[in-house]
Order: sequence, then C-alpha cells, then structure tokens
Amino acid sequence: MLKNQKIYSTVKGLVYTLKNYSDGLGHLIFTNTCLHCQNELTFSERFLCWFCWESLERTFFEHQTAPTRLDQLFWGRVQIKHTCALYYYSKDNICQSLIRSLKYDFNAPLGVFLGEHLANEIKEHPIRFVDAIIPVPLHPKKKFARGYNQSELLAKGLAKNWNVPILNKATFKKRNTKSQTKKDRFGRWENVQNMFELHLDLFQFKHILIVDDVVTTGATLESLIVSIQQKTPEVQISLLSFAFTK
Repeated sequence: MLKNQKIYSTVKGLVYTLKNYSDGLGHLIFTNTCLHCQNELTFSERFLCWFCWESLERTFFEHQTAPTRLDQLFWGRVQIKHTCALYYYSKDNICQSLIRSLKYDFNAPLGVFLGEHLANEIKEHPIRFVDAIIPVPLHPKKKFARGYNQSELLAKGLAKNWNVPILNKATFKKRNTKSQTKKDRFGRWENVQNMFELHLDLFQFKHILIVDDVVTTGATLESLIVSIQQKTPEVQISLLSFAFTK
C-alpha cells in the first residue's frame, strides 16, 4: 500500500511539473496580453490585467434602492420588473475593449467568463431569482458570421452559476438589421420595429431574465420585450446587461 502511494505521488508530481513546463512554454510562444492596455498578463490574470480590471467603471446599480438610469430608460415604454448593468460603456474605455473583443475577435471564452463574473457580482440582487434566461437573439446570418451569439455566451456563464435554464430558441430575430452604432434614438427604434417573434410558450414561467451585452438606447430590448408581452403579458421580465452606455 505504501509503495503504491509513493508511485502515485511520484507520477502526480511529474505530471504537475510537465504541466508547468508546458504552460510556461505556451506562455512564451503565445503571449497573452491585456485586451485594453496590451501589457503581458501573468498566469493568474484573465483577459485584462489586474489594474484594468480594477479600473473598470462600475455603475453600482446593484446597490441602489432608488430607480437607476437604466430603470428610467424604459419608463413609459415597457414594463420591466428589475434592471441591472454592471459597468459603464463609453468610447475608448476598458469596457469597450472587452465588448469589442467579445463581438469581433472570435473570443467565445471571454463571453462565458464575463457571464460568470456577472453572476458572482450580483448574486444578492433580486434579479438573481428568475425561472429562465433569454439571450437577445442574433439573426442567423450574423450569428454564422460571428461564430456565436455573445448574449448566449453571457447567459451560459450566468446559468452555470445560478442553475437556471437558457431559452435559446424562445425568440427569433426575423430581420438582419444594419448596425445601430451610428443611428440616433428614433433611427434605432425604426430599425428594430417588429423585428422579433416569440417561438416558445412562456406561460410556465413566472419571471424571466433577458440578457444583453450592452444597453444603449434600449430600442432592441424594447422591441424584444414587446414581442414577449404581446403573447404572454403575465410573465414578469427583468433585464441584465454587462454594460450600459454612459
């Protein structure tokens, strides 16, 4: 028995040593750099360096008892139970670097990681207690070109921590709309009107969570929520986004 334990310990130590060497060699060949400042990352850092993670501008919406700016964005437009966004998004800030990489650099692991990060940061928020998660859908052509739906990846990270189902096929985006980036508020709303279709019966759920990466004018989310509430008006809807445009 003692001999077997020694052999096991020796093999385990050898495997651990080889792993360290392979990790080190991989780090030298494929250097990981911060997605914002481009400084080299240490073994323990993921996607951003420690300084950039600490410099992300928090909204602290999860701690506010009064209505937040995100709540107010939807007043008079659609009925939403809870809203929350973790960070502020603006041109050239750290959050923009994360979202750009998530959307355009084929960085799927980043999406799941950010979803897990969201789940950990708002685990005490009432938004946590939902029956299911609906990611904002992409048109199939855009999803094929991108390789994934970034909102689905965020939802995957959330669901992993919260143990709730993801309803990936609950809604469908009917039209492949042009980018919203350079449109004003009216143009964004006109661009997304009647864009979504509900494909799944949601009557079995009392409270669902819509997940998105960035909220700007809320036009896309408003259109999605309207499509859901038209068919299932009794279902409560909350909204969670990684970022909110400042």
